[in-house]
This record gives sequence, structure tokens and C-alpha cells, in this order.
Amino acid sequence: MLSVHRIIYKAQLDPQSIRRLSSLDALIMSDSKKYSNKLAGARVLVIGGSSGIGYCVAEASLEFGASVIISSSRQSRIDSSIEKLLQTYPSAKGRIAGFPCDLSSPSVEANIEKLFEQCGAPKFDHIVHTAGDRLATLKLQDATLDAMQAAAMVRFNSPLLLAKHAPKHLNPGPASSITLTTGSVSRKPMKDWSVVASYATGLHGMVRNLALDLAPVRVNLISPGAVLTELWDGLEKKQMEMFMEHAKGRTTTGDIGRPEDVAESYLYVMRDSNVSGSVIDTNGGALLT
Repeated sequence: MLSVHRIIYKAQLDPQSIRRLSSLDALIMSDSKKYSNKLAGARVLVIGGSSGIGYCVAEASLEFGASVIISSSRQSRIDSSIEKLLQTYPSAKGRIAGFPCDLSSPSVEANIEKLFEQCGAPKFDHIVHTAGDRLATLKLQDATLDAMQAAAMVRFNSPLLLAKHAPKHLNPGPASSITLTTGSVSRKPMKDWSVVASYATGLHGMVRNLALDLAPVRVNLISPGAVLTELWDGLEKKQMEMFMEHAKGRTTTGDIGRPEDVAESYLYVMRDSNVSGSVIDTNGGALLT
């Protein structure tokens, strides 16, 4: 009966008033955002968030209403990335900030502690580690102890040290998460990648144990295949063409990963409070070929 009265009332109004009332009706009767709001109001730290996959994770988190802090080795890169993010999401001003953290330094643990101090309160809901140095095939016969230790610093040592200090800066409970990154070489061996693959595979065990040690906070691992990011910018044009052709030929999709697509895997493990100690593969079916 109320709806009939409302229709009669609206019929007596001028067109402008009808439009206003219709907008109010739409607002009152708007659809639920049970799923798309899962990150709304969350606080997210993305280490490696100035480029590549990490940048896309930061971008998507902002789009879903989170407040984001990005970290990279250089403040200039952070500032440039924040400027670009705000061009895409002008309404995110006040929800994005960034601080440098050098993960390749022998002082990596102190640098991580300093990063958390700079981030301040409130506590984080999610911490994502996508940072990586430029990959190089370190042949076993050329490997030295120094070279092996250097290869471990950013991609293996720093995630473990991050996990050591993260619990003090995370909200307790299964809604919070830490997400680390490995690569498909951890699943599918490649010639001359023994050193790098050892660390990549080690992250599988690291994440499963961290999921126990840090429970109920969740810890997960994303394992991308070849993804077209800035890490490959150093290649010459011909080298890039060869890389693209080779990478596409190794997938069932016939394509190479895009960082904005791979970022969806990170969003999934942040939003699903029932997933922990898991490895998510995103490689275009490359493990099948």
C-alpha cells in the first residue's frame, strides 16, 4: 500500500523533484556490496608496490576502498607511482602513502623495522611482498657463496624477516594476512636456474610453516609464471621478442601474463579468510606443457 501512495505522490511532483526522489529511492534500494566491500576500509602494505605486480595490487586495493602504503627501494619511484595512482584514482587522496625500504642491504632487518615505524598506526589488515631484484640465471658452476647470498636477500631472506616483525603490526585474527611471492620455476625446473629455484622452492615450505607459526593470521604464496613487467625492460628489442615468443609458447593460453590479471590472485587470498598455507599458481597453464 505504501508503494502505491508513493507512486501517486510522485505523479503529483514536477519532473525535477521526481528525478531527485527517484535517486533517493535508488540509494535506499541499492544492491548489497557483500563481496566488493571486503577490502573497504582495510589497511594494506605492499612491499614492491611501485611497479609491476605490486603496483597493480596497490591499484586494485585502492579501487576496492582500502588505504594503501607502498614501499620500494627508492623514494623517487614511490613518489612517481603515487602520482600515477592518484591520476587513476583521484578520490584516493589521503588513502595512499609510501616509504622506502632497501631489502638488498645487509641492514635489511633494521630497514624493515624502520619501515613499520614510518607506517605507524593503525595496524595493517594485509601485508603483501612482491619485491624482487632483476633475475639472472646464476649457473651453478659460476656460483660463489657471496653470489648465492646476494640472490637470496630480496626474494628469500627479506620475506622471512618481514614475517618475523609483521605480527606486531597486523590486526589479530584470520581476517588479516601476509602474502608472499615465488615463481613457477619452483614448480617446473629450468636449466641453469638451480640457485634461484632453490630459494623459490624454499618459499613453499616457508609459507606453510609461517601459516602455523603466525596463526590465526593467514600466510599464503602466489606463484606467477612469466609476467610482462618492468623487470624485463633491460632487454634489447630482439631479446624481448625472443622472450615473448618463448614465454607464449610455454603456455596453454598462448599469451603472457599481465600484472593486472596476476594481481587478482593476491586479492583472492586477502579476501578469503578461509585460505592459509596455500600456494596459488597463475601461469597461463605453463606447468602443463
